[in-house]
Amino acid sequence: MMNRVLAWAAFAVFCAFLGILVTKVQRLDLTIIVGLTVLLALWDTVRATRGDKPKG
Repeated sequence: MMNRVLAWAAFAVFCAFLGILVTKVQRLDLTIIVGLTVLLALWDTVRATRGDKPKG
């Protein structure tokens, strides 16, 4: 349970940092890359906190 809370807290801090970066720099290319990065981090966080065991 605590691992899930910490994973989502880390994701929130990561998104906050990237949000500040995007609002301060205001470049379209950076915004696109940050958006893709957040989507990949979200996907990884969801898979890590779901509790599924890896196959293999």
